[in-house]
Amino acid sequence: MKTWSMTARGLALATLMLCPLYASDDAQRTWTFDDDQAGVIAKGFTNLVGEWKVAASDRGRALEQTAKNPNSVFNVTLATDTSAKDVDLTVRMKALAGEHDQGGGLVWRAKDAKNYYLVRYNPLEDNYRFYKVVDGKRVLIQNADIAHADGWHTLRAEMTGEHVTCYYDGKKYIDVKDSTFTEAGKIGLWSKADAQSQFDDLTLAGK
Repeated sequence: MKTWSMTARGLALATLMLCPLYASDDAQRTWTFDDDQAGVIAKGFTNLVGEWKVAASDRGRALEQTAKNPNSVFNVTLATDTSAKDVDLTVRMKALAGEHDQGGGLVWRAKDAKNYYLVRYNPLEDNYRFYKVVDGKRVLIQNADIAHADGWHTLRAEMTGEHVTCYYDGKKYIDVKDSTFTEAGKIGLWSKADAQSQFDDLTLAGK
């Protein structure tokens, strides 16, 4: 009996060691960026569009979008080793600057930098919006108006099958269905044009 117990324990430990680093049905992963090198893109993230760098913040280190791109540009970074379909995705975001646009959001089920789901908050417009981006073209699916307050705010997106719910600082504002992207994809972060923002504590939980 003692021998069997030790063997089972060994098998359990071996199984944990072989678990993948991306989100699965029973996995959760959080990126704090505190251990990443400042001044460069965070390890495991792409610098697809925009200029994404780890930077100091009032919460420690955060991932910051610093580019001042034209109004039509979507700044996108994706976590390269993620693959998730049904997700519970959260991030803390702080808008820093932007003349044409501000704020930013969460990306999921991304095929690439031009095809994904997006929820974002824009302080200049005082709205929280859920979009699909197909071949680089953004299509609004649902809008919610929220008055802006400075500082850090929590964005959250849940998707199971076709059902999407999105939250801002713990309150649900988006509840809708869409079937444009049905396969697992990467998760990531987003801003538009010259929106300079910081992101921290990005958390992905598979469902």
